[in-house]
Amino acid sequence: MDARERALRQAYDHAVSWLAGLADRPVPARASVDEIVRALGPALPDGPSRPADVVDLLATACEPGLTAFPGGRFYGFVVGGGEPAALAADWLVSAWDQNCVMRAVTPAYAAAEEIAGAWLLDLLQLPGGSSVGFTTGATMANFTCLAAGRDELLRRVGRDVDREGLVGGPGVRVVAGRDRHMAIDLALRYLGLGRPELVEADDQGRIRPEALRRTLAAGPRRPTLVILQAGDIHSGAFDPFPEAIHAAREADAWVHVDGAFGLWAAASPRYAGLTAGCENADSWATDAHKTLNVPYDCGLAIVRDPTALRAAMGLHGAYLIHDALGDPIDKVPELSRRGRAFPVWAALRSFGRSGVADLVERLCRHASAFATGIAEIDGATVLNDVVFTQVCADFGGDARTDRVLARLLADGTTWISGSTWHGRRVMRISVSNWSTTDDDVTRALDAIHRACAA
Repeated sequence: MDARERALRQAYDHAVSWLAGLADRPVPARASVDEIVRALGPALPDGPSRPADVVDLLATACEPGLTAFPGGRFYGFVVGGGEPAALAADWLVSAWDQNCVMRAVTPAYAAAEEIAGAWLLDLLQLPGGSSVGFTTGATMANFTCLAAGRDELLRRVGRDVDREGLVGGPGVRVVAGRDRHMAIDLALRYLGLGRPELVEADDQGRIRPEALRRTLAAGPRRPTLVILQAGDIHSGAFDPFPEAIHAAREADAWVHVDGAFGLWAAASPRYAGLTAGCENADSWATDAHKTLNVPYDCGLAIVRDPTALRAAMGLHGAYLIHDALGDPIDKVPELSRRGRAFPVWAALRSFGRSGVADLVERLCRHASAFATGIAEIDGATVLNDVVFTQVCADFGGDARTDRVLARLLADGTTWISGSTWHGRRVMRISVSNWSTTDDDVTRALDAIHRACAA
């Protein structure tokens, strides 16, 4: 116990030091992979080392190679930081070391998952009684939901995927907007469904309902998955859910919504209109480690019909202790998994209903401030309608935009990276961190001004 306690105290000291330094340190990592390898020592030692010394070496060697993701000045990807209660709960998850798959074995976890799941349905304005599974992230949340949809659609036409598999069975048609996230294609590939048929989208990435209706009417009549999105990765735009879902229902399709970061708009009275009608879908995927700011890894797979999810994900084994009410093992792919619901419960309990709404609105306010500040720069153009937490800007052509991005990263004050949107290079800003302040946004805008002036 003494060795364990010393190691934990060493980890605590390094963690507190790291978090305390986020406000002032450069955001990009300062060391290369090769430098970190040399610092860690590539050769496996012949004998044991004291745990506290191992922790000290790991923290000291790796610190220069860390990017300040948890700080308030990282806007390169849609990633949050660890909200304090959620971060502390995640430490407990590792210390408790529970394999959270069965109610009878881990009742504490089952209780936390049950409560957190109900709170999530309430906050996101999704149908009560839906099943909520806790996955590694949005990719596996999409995978889980689409697996439930695939199997249910095939079951309706007499195909038992569990017994017969997919080979030789009726095909499943998949239709999605042209601007869907790449994680959708990855999940479909895992599921053996191939790339989706693409539907025309508007200049903000929103699927066109009439185009969706024409696509569904023109194709073969067979089991169909329709995939919509809440929050385009570039513009932040939301599909027009009432019209799109109505078109999908005319084709008897299963409707899935990829809401990795945007689904959280429903928690804010000011932004809930963006998700209006979304509750009429069949499944939804989102990330708790994006807008909600719990530590990695924590995706959420939500399925209206618990029976469909259990049929796709459920597992039976003679040595397992099954509960008649169902188990966490019935909702997501992994057999062994950490207690992801504990940090989610902690974050929701810490924020409360009003705190989640305030968080969403604060992130959106920061995004609007970025758009306003960039629009004041000569030669800069904000390209998207800033409706949520995403901002895309051009600085006078692809070459100049890339030069501005390179200078910005070299400056180190912030991390804002580039992308290609509608065939042009853009600066893409994603505001996702609970700790971002007005001062953080001002410092980042000043850095953008310096990069442009250079």
